[in-house]
Amino acid sequence: MKKGSLACVGTGMMLGAHIGPRARRHIEEADVVFVAVSDPLVEKWVQGMNADVRSLQPYYVEGKPRTETYREMVAAIMAEVREGRRVCGAFYGHPGVFAGVPHRAVAQARQEGHTALMEAAVSAEDCLYADLGVDPGTYGCQHYETSQFMFYRRRIDLTAYLVLWQVGVAGDQTLARLSSTGAGARQILVDLLAEHGYSSSHEVIAYEAAVVPIHSPRIDHMRLAALPDADLRLQTTLVIPPFHRMERNEEVLARLGVLPAGGG
Repeated sequence: MKKGSLACVGTGMMLGAHIGPRARRHIEEADVVFVAVSDPLVEKWVQGMNADVRSLQPYYVEGKPRTETYREMVAAIMAEVREGRRVCGAFYGHPGVFAGVPHRAVAQARQEGHTALMEAAVSAEDCLYADLGVDPGTYGCQHYETSQFMFYRRRIDLTAYLVLWQVGVAGDQTLARLSSTGAGARQILVDLLAEHGYSSSHEVIAYEAAVVPIHSPRIDHMRLAALPDADLRLQTTLVIPPFHRMERNEEVLARLGVLPAGGG
């Protein structure tokens, strides 16, 4: 079998502004490019970099399990790699963040002996820190996919930021939705957050990164109680600021205080 290669890159969040030179080179020099972006304008932009650009978006169908969609996408990518071609997968944002297909395709290609790599890129998380003025080193950040957060028991630190991704499909158990879930599922999320200790009056933020330079990011402040009736889309992220102040661990500080200089 002739050896091909695979490079999975990210286009970043904002059209034309976030792509790195290495990612651009992979797109331009590939024999075939598979593109998976949510905005048709971004897809058209990628098409201008290479003569053979194939969209992965048609694999998404309402009611079709995403597990099946992802298997088909990986199969399409790997079919070209196995033909010995230089293949590039261009994905929205960061190719390794909330993107199972690049991880699976890279792993499969390497397992079969092909050269495969993933290039880092600007993700929605990076934009979130910049747009909201959040430094994860100040209080700490906890990140969860919303439905997973709902389906499994977690220990939440109320003194840190809680970031819930894909809140628009909160509670979806089908893995087949392309539209938002309703107020009922969101109310269950609000109730769960209350069980963790958050007040219904606590201010939260519905966030969406800007995808074109002429648009501004969505930054909607609201009370947690208003979440069920809020306008939440597939790309909406819920940011919950700290609810309590951090508490000093006096025991650890005392132990550290008696160590010799240098902490040895």
